[in-house]
Amino acid sequence: MDLEDHRKRLGQSYLKASIAPEREDLLAQTRELLQMSLPRLMRCWLGTPWDFNGTAHEPGTGKVACGYFVSSVLQDAGFEVEWAPLAQQASQNILGTFLPPEKMTIRVGMDYDAFLQEVLLSGPGIYIVGLDSHVAFLVITGSREIRFIHSSGSSPYCVIDEPREHSHVLRNSEYRVIGNLTASDEVLHKWLLGEKFRTQTR
Repeated sequence: MDLEDHRKRLGQSYLKASIAPEREDLLAQTRELLQMSLPRLMRCWLGTPWDFNGTAHEPGTGKVACGYFVSSVLQDAGFEVEWAPLAQQASQNILGTFLPPEKMTIRVGMDYDAFLQEVLLSGPGIYIVGLDSHVAFLVITGSREIRFIHSSGSSPYCVIDEPREHSHVLRNSEYRVIGNLTASDEVLHKWLLGEKFRTQTR
């Protein structure tokens, strides 16, 4: 069964669920499904070349900028996003399309290891992280492994999957804004029911 079939099946069950514990169980299943599936979709893009103006919609079909990589992965996963408008936003607006301000953390000039320790305390999930002039995924697994997956505008200039110790772009950024998509019941609810995510533009 592919991800879209899973989404529809879970969505139908969610609509039929009449009591809160049932809905909570279905949201937990949804969270687990996305935390397993999204990194696989991200890794389909590995090696796809980066370009500041790259607008590739599928892996290996051209060059891809960091925002288009994030937008394409989410669209491929069944999120009803406005693909190009979302991709062209500043990173804080990309995050704001999915999460309210209180679900985002902004840190400026914070020590890298202290920042990662703080994120780890927030728990596993699929995070979007915005940097000085970049946007990326940060994946935290149940075993507390951190993976930084992004279309890199520095060497090797392609989509890469890096462990924390090699994530120089993340380490060197003065500004970081981050939020956990899969920790949000509202995000999961909208994904399950195929509801649109309106692009935040300011």
